[in-house]
Amino acid sequence: MKMNKVQVLLSAYNGEQYISEQIQSILNQRHPSISILIRDDGSTDRTVELLEELMRLYPDKIKLIKGPNVGVVSSFFELMRSADSEADYYCFCDQDDVWLDHKVESAITRLNSSLHTEVPAMVFTTTYLTDDQLNQKGTWPKPPAQEPSFFNALYENIAIGATITMNQSARNLFMNSESVNSEKVLMHDWWFYLLISAFGTVIYDNTPSMLYRQHSNNVVGGSNSILGKLKSKWASFKRHIGRDLLHKQASEFHRIYGSRLQGVYKEQLELFITPRRRFVDRLRYARKSRLYRQSRAESLLFKFFILIGFI
Repeated sequence: MKMNKVQVLLSAYNGEQYISEQIQSILNQRHPSISILIRDDGSTDRTVELLEELMRLYPDKIKLIKGPNVGVVSSFFELMRSADSEADYYCFCDQDDVWLDHKVESAITRLNSSLHTEVPAMVFTTTYLTDDQLNQKGTWPKPPAQEPSFFNALYENIAIGATITMNQSARNLFMNSESVNSEKVLMHDWWFYLLISAFGTVIYDNTPSMLYRQHSNNVVGGSNSILGKLKSKWASFKRHIGRDLLHKQASEFHRIYGSRLQGVYKEQLELFITPRRRFVDRLRYARKSRLYRQSRAESLLFKFFILIGFI
């Protein structure tokens, strides 16, 4: 039986503190056929030096792209474009977490058991939230209240990038499409949640696959406390809503994939991106929209934001 080839895509930026531990946890995976493609996003610390040292130790396992600082979204998109086209599966990876040794094997098992292995598919998981010393603080985030879907993906990202594994069909869909303007994309993982939920299968696995390290430099953080969750949600709302970023991302998705969408997906996407200047238009949209966030309270809040013209 053919051994599935897996490529891990890691974007690094000033990651000298934790990156060696992360890479070691990838090399310690139960699944044997794993390579790591790393793109350094213009680090100014010892990250590149450490990576070159690891490349000397594992020349067949690790490759490095040194690039200018373009930001996390562009960096991951470049990694996806530079990835090994013959790999069967691709994993997104952050520089400061630690993977549990079953992470890759479990993801492949879930994707291989999917009914349609030829369609684009991805699996994402929950995590063990930890402090900077990897002391566990519980699982995060809690399981989705509703199924992952395109109707959810237009409003909310529930897939933590560092837990995502996708199949070759998912990468091919990305590669065989018009190039995406990363400035209009909120996050790389959100884009792939949108893309794969529109044209394939998104699988949630509630078994934690990694230790999600929280420290002062996290790009996106998690929290299990009520106050922490409220602060995180409010920061997310401010980040995504006021500057019309949800619309920009959805419009970019429509530009690239609108002609390929069919039925209710196409209808709901176009309904979302159509301007709603009058209150009556906003009211009509609120009635017709099938989009949702995982929390019922947040879905209602979004309807309120729509009615007052904030979304």
